[in-house]
Amino acid sequence: MRSSTRRLIRQDNLKGLAWGLGAKTVVDRVYKADIPEKRKALEMLKTEFSKLHSRTDWTKLRVEPLLQHVKQLEQRLKSQSSTRLTKGVRLFHSDLVYLRENVNGLKEILQSEKKSLQRRIKAPERRGR
Repeated sequence: MRSSTRRLIRQDNLKGLAWGLGAKTVVDRVYKADIPEKRKALEMLKTEFSKLHSRTDWTKLRVEPLLQHVKQLEQRLKSQSSTRLTKGVRLFHSDLVYLRENVNGLKEILQSEKKSLQRRIKAPERRGR
């Protein structure tokens, strides 16, 4: 094998190693920061939904299952080695997207429920006049 071929192979291996290190820092930075952030947002939503007397129990229906999912992800982040995490970056990314979408959707539902509650409170006042 010629030295130029060996050099190219070595460069390819280094690029792969650099990508692996980059993936590790992405896992460290993004997931270790975003997942606790989503947990806090879900806990806030849980308290906000508990203040409302909605016809749908959003806390049991969506918030609590999502909180359990977040806790499982946090446990995986703490327990598994970083090599496993870098191999599963796509899976963690899809979990993060799933959490973001659900938290945003629950925030919209919360606003809608608050408006609905305000309308229900004002409706009996109008009938009484």
